[in-house]
Amino acid sequence: MISQSIQELRATLPNHVQLIAVSKTHSPEAILEAYAAGQRDFGENKVQEMVDKYTQLPKDIRWHMIGHLQTNKVKYIAPFVHLIHGVESMKLLQEINKQGNKNQRIIPCLLQFHIAQEQTKFGLTKEEAQEILTSSDFHSMKHISLHGVMGMATFTENAAQIRKEFKALQGIFMALKTAFFETSKEFKEISMGMSDDYPLAIEEGSTLIRVGSKIFGKRF
Repeated sequence: MISQSIQELRATLPNHVQLIAVSKTHSPEAILEAYAAGQRDFGENKVQEMVDKYTQLPKDIRWHMIGHLQTNKVKYIAPFVHLIHGVESMKLLQEINKQGNKNQRIIPCLLQFHIAQEQTKFGLTKEEAQEILTSSDFHSMKHISLHGVMGMATFTENAAQIRKEFKALQGIFMALKTAFFETSKEFKEISMGMSDDYPLAIEEGSTLIRVGSKIFGKRF
């Protein structure tokens, strides 16, 4: 079923959109089934779970940290994480840079923006991002690479509201690209869209979709 779900999903995606299979709470066996179907990008939201799975599973898997990341946990994933989606503070960027230095690698990151109506969701405002990007601290960081932006829409069935929020994130991406990353080949990703709303996200410019239940089934 997992293999079939991945193939059916991939068949509907434009070439420029990358599928991240959200494997949080699912077993290594389920991930291996997706792996056998050719899936290599997996998303986790808890550091310990990601580390456990990394040690057990094939090393060519690209692990995406899609949850809220605490600064004191960065060191555990710094040696191997492929992309950190949820960077929403200078403090976190500084820690990622520090751990990147220790591991002699440049760690790719996305800036997370608060686009939803719910206050419980994390994320920067456009003004906070500009403050970070114009700071001397940011310009001295040699072990991070910003690849784009990430956001989570409001949990609602109101498609117009969701579309509006995705459109806002795409607008933020374009503004930052123009102002700060015009010559950067890496700054090209917009991570938005999950199992219930990814078609809308793709229409509004998403390049990375984070899909869990549509691949692995509902979590219990």
